[in-house]
Amino acid sequence: MEIDQMDNGHKRAVVIGAGFGGLSLGIRLQSLGFNTTIVEKLDAPGGRAYVKKIDGFVFDMGPTVITVPHFIEELFELTREEHNLNNPDFPADILHQDKLVMHSETSKYMTIVPIKPFYRIYFDDKSYFDYDGDRSNTRAQIKKIAPEDLEGYERFHDAAEAIFKRGFLELGYTFFEDTKTMLKVLPDLLRLDAVKNLFSFTSQYFSSKKLRQVFSFETLLIGGNPLAVPAIYAMIHFVEKTWGVHYVMGGTGELVNGMVKKFEELGGCIRFNSEVASIEVEQRKGIFFKPRVTGLSLKNGENLSAEVVVSNADYASTYMKLIEPKHRRWNNNWKIRRMSYSMSLVVIYFGFKATQRLNLRHHNIILGPRYEELLSDIFKRKILAKDFSQYLHIPTITDPSLAPENHHAAYTLIPVPNNQSNINWDIEGPKLTEAVLLFLDQEGYIPSLMRDLVHSEFITPDYFENTLNSHIGNSFGVEPKLTQSAFFRPHNRSEDINNLYLVGASTQPGAGTPSVMMSAKMTARAIARDFEKEISNWKEEKASKIC
Repeated sequence: MEIDQMDNGHKRAVVIGAGFGGLSLGIRLQSLGFNTTIVEKLDAPGGRAYVKKIDGFVFDMGPTVITVPHFIEELFELTREEHNLNNPDFPADILHQDKLVMHSETSKYMTIVPIKPFYRIYFDDKSYFDYDGDRSNTRAQIKKIAPEDLEGYERFHDAAEAIFKRGFLELGYTFFEDTKTMLKVLPDLLRLDAVKNLFSFTSQYFSSKKLRQVFSFETLLIGGNPLAVPAIYAMIHFVEKTWGVHYVMGGTGELVNGMVKKFEELGGCIRFNSEVASIEVEQRKGIFFKPRVTGLSLKNGENLSAEVVVSNADYASTYMKLIEPKHRRWNNNWKIRRMSYSMSLVVIYFGFKATQRLNLRHHNIILGPRYEELLSDIFKRKILAKDFSQYLHIPTITDPSLAPENHHAAYTLIPVPNNQSNINWDIEGPKLTEAVLLFLDQEGYIPSLMRDLVHSEFITPDYFENTLNSHIGNSFGVEPKLTQSAFFRPHNRSEDINNLYLVGASTQPGAGTPSVMMSAKMTARAIARDFEKEISNWKEEKASKIC
């Protein structure tokens, strides 16, 4: 059955996936004047940021660390009549915004609050480091752990700031579409030492093993191995230091809901329970003409026609599962399979009675006895080790509304190999879940947890592969190592097919909530250039509802 969207003279765009990338881009496309529909496999929005509610507990299933609130503010200020793709990406005063001031538009949809410390980082000996971005406090904690590294921290701080200013503020929105663009910035990256792997870069400044971990672990939260990602990711330290870490009251799901509401207010349409079967492509005559998208076919038998198709789905699955090989010269199966993909996760969602005061914070990193060796087990050897590190998220410390009275809602995230490992998660998932919960109880992080536990469940790499359609169960898309960054990362505009675009974690600039929002603006700019004439004709028209 052919389903044709309302034709009001505007081009039709369809976006696959209602995750952060799809929603951010949908808002931008609708504000540009496209008639935009987002199709989502699941029964609710969010993608990796899906929300699970059970027995009075609310669990954000995915992203929980919100940084760079400017990106959120910018999205919610968009209108159908005003397009800001050419406005400065970073306003002149943005580096002086040391406190979160929510603009009125964003406040209509959600309440965002700062979190401090950003992370409490526990070492294997139970000592900890509270990272809050404050330079004086950071120095005081370094002095307790390794006073000999104070001078190294100052040098690291200056180096990270230089990388941040060049790599984030100046190049963050650069679409590396050709080798010329890449070669133009390479000398600067070499001068900043930003192509060395992050752990080696950090080790230049810190002799303490603990401090090397503190200033390199963050890339694990975007699927990157600190032993392999380029040192340009040292800018994460400065991104957080500059704008802080934030929380949306009600959970990350409230940010998702706000984005859905904004998109629909602009006239966009979202269809849930609408899994895509294929991206439809028209093969044009002549060797100089690329194939061109014509729309989507859904698994329920419906067809959506569109002049623009954007995939917020997994890069590998988009090309290998949704597009016939005959249409793909550059993104062929051989190239896609030989790429490296991020590790995966076991995530345990649990609720427990608040019978004791917790000596924990909103965001907690609990490091195991091994660091480099464990990373190699996960990323290289792809084996499930007996020891583990974890990110423990307890949002009810900030927001009690996510659990019944006198209870906590929590999740803990354990990096594990993706499904190239051939691990049987039906067996290993329950075993790892029990081991982690026992560890939190017996090691005193959550005393009497097993006694007070009232709910627990978990997901494994199989969830990412089978439910979220992520190739080999990866959790963060293409691995952000040097040879898969910038120009070498999947492009936001397809090289193979006209009017096909990508957005999200696997594309440029990479994974993580701020990067995915940046990806949406980069992709919107590419589309705006390709449809510049049409968009200029739409500017004075009023929005129309398409569904």
